[in-house]
Amino acid sequence: MKEQIIAKAYAQSLVELSDELKLDLASELTKLTETINKSNNLETLLFLEVFTTEEKLSVLDVVMADLGLSNITKNFMHFLIQEKRIGLMPMIFKNVIVIDDHKKGFLRGTIEGSEDSIPANIKDNLKNYLQAKLGKETILEYKKNENVSAGYKVTVEDLQLDATLENQLEKFKESVLNS
Repeated sequence: MKEQIIAKAYAQSLVELSDELKLDLASELTKLTETINKSNNLETLLFLEVFTTEEKLSVLDVVMADLGLSNITKNFMHFLIQEKRIGLMPMIFKNVIVIDDHKKGFLRGTIEGSEDSIPANIKDNLKNYLQAKLGKETILEYKKNENVSAGYKVTVEDLQLDATLENQLEKFKESVLNS
């Protein structure tokens, strides 16, 4: 919980600073995160305590230069590595994206179900319901979840709608046991 609060504070500060400087921080962090995620070696170098701070910074500097990232992003990544807080980067990135989405007037969420894909009419109905309930445009991504046998679970930030068979059975079990 403490790490989430710290990550959110870092993200908010970064977004405010990048707004003042008119930088597209979300885009920069997306490029950097995608680059890190594509390379197991780079991910290992940055997130494991096997390598020295100097080794991490020298490799990261080359990567960030190749990506053409701003000094704000470079300095922040240096700070995270030097303070041994690089492990917070995924949470910080997620918070920056959420803040950026809010500024743009929409929310992102996921739909989980048992099928390989969701019928378009069901996705549209869920999207329309959420837009009416939340008052913002909602962008939903579908993910297959092996733990869902039937129905759907929708998560948009801290709102969760669970219409899965598993959830219905759990509610039934509770009602029987509490009767």
